[in-house]
Amino acid sequence: MSLTTLIKSIQDIMRKDVGVDGDAQRISQMVWLIFLKIFDDKEQEWQLTVPGYQSPLPSRFRWSNWAKDPEGMTGEELIDFVNNDLFPALKSLASKAGVSPHGKVVGSVFEDAYNYMKSGTLLRQVINTIEEDLDFNSSKDRHLFNDIYEKILSDLQSAGNAGEYYTPRAVTQFMVDMIDPKLGETILDPACGTGGFLTCAIEHLNKQIKTADDRKRLQETIHGVEKKPLPHMLATTNMMLHGIDVPTHIRHDNTLSRPLKDYGPKDRVDIILTNPPFGGMEEDGIEQNFPRKYRTRETADLFMALIMHLLKHDTGRAAVVLPDGFLFGEGVKTTLKRELLEEFNLHTIVRLPKGVFAPYTSIATNILFFEKGGPTKEVWFFEHPYPEGYKSYSKSKPLRIEEFELEKAWWGGPARKGRKTTEHAWKVSAKELAERNYNLDCKNPHEVEEALADPEELMAEYQTIVRELEAAQAALKNELTACLRGKA
Repeated sequence: MSLTTLIKSIQDIMRKDVGVDGDAQRISQMVWLIFLKIFDDKEQEWQLTVPGYQSPLPSRFRWSNWAKDPEGMTGEELIDFVNNDLFPALKSLASKAGVSPHGKVVGSVFEDAYNYMKSGTLLRQVINTIEEDLDFNSSKDRHLFNDIYEKILSDLQSAGNAGEYYTPRAVTQFMVDMIDPKLGETILDPACGTGGFLTCAIEHLNKQIKTADDRKRLQETIHGVEKKPLPHMLATTNMMLHGIDVPTHIRHDNTLSRPLKDYGPKDRVDIILTNPPFGGMEEDGIEQNFPRKYRTRETADLFMALIMHLLKHDTGRAAVVLPDGFLFGEGVKTTLKRELLEEFNLHTIVRLPKGVFAPYTSIATNILFFEKGGPTKEVWFFEHPYPEGYKSYSKSKPLRIEEFELEKAWWGGPARKGRKTTEHAWKVSAKELAERNYNLDCKNPHEVEEALADPEELMAEYQTIVRELEAAQAALKNELTACLRGKA
């Protein structure tokens, strides 16, 4: 069965169920079922590879014991089991004492999960479809999950709310390539969504792994936090399929809900890669977790204050996606930008064109690359051009990773040496930016702007055009009059 057919067949079954209302609930329902199937397949693998492995799930709650048999529980019996036995047992793992790390992962995933389906017969059909067509112990199907995952994401985006944008793969890949994480460095995405930045970082680091100890180090250094249940569930699943067998460092929480002063040295990290939510407002009281100078309800600004606080002294570095509004905004934004230039080296801003997040938003975005241990001397700007023939990006013509070869060729390697001014790249001194009251919305000076003539010359040109138009109208009128007379 093809991927599209598989997802469609599952969703078509769910559409017949009176309990499932809309795409978001269908996706949530599908994801928790797929998670349990993956966890069961992984458990079979762990029993062979992990000495003394014991499942944190009581036997009757393991997928292979209640879901695998196509002729197993169905109808009222199945719904009663899922609602009254399975879900309470899985949810309790989040806070139960003595639960293994594997159990904690399951508990965190099911903490805010729900079974929306009312028909046990239809639920059995969905389970059988998943069981028949997916085997996550086969490398083919494990690879297929990445495609399933992209399809689920695409559907999730279509059902998403304003302010929730999932970063295009090309952007996450470019940011990871430029930050170039090294094995052993701690990596954090404080608003990790479905885990796109973290999976890119894992793929980057996999090339550096030589031993089992290296693999263990990698597992310990990948950190993410996501406050919404569905993206968190997807992120956890994503980590497991990328070799992070026990993703206990992918927390279901709101990073902003903890007072900034409570984040100490042990919380600091080497690398932050993130696209914090922008355009949204935090709930009342969240801003009280921050010093007065940072207080705002605008989510992206609070995340920037947190990111700057969490980077390790002298070694910390970050790549952050932010909207144009951050570059020219004032108030708290000015405070953040001043500190960014005084205490960090804001060495590069890549200006992305509109449409990168199409069709979900047309907001123009930027990638800010900075390091702890400033001050900034100069900021290099690089304006990413559209490919030839493009006027914008779209769902059918998205931004591709190959396009960033332009930036990579210009970048100057890890030390950023030999950068040159080009038609796409220019630099502005920190002194000049301070004089601009930290407005970082610097336009490309190499753009050819149409020269505007003197107003008196424009008025004279306009009057000449009007006279010529009047003369043409008079001539046309004379011609028509002559024609009509000739016919008369």
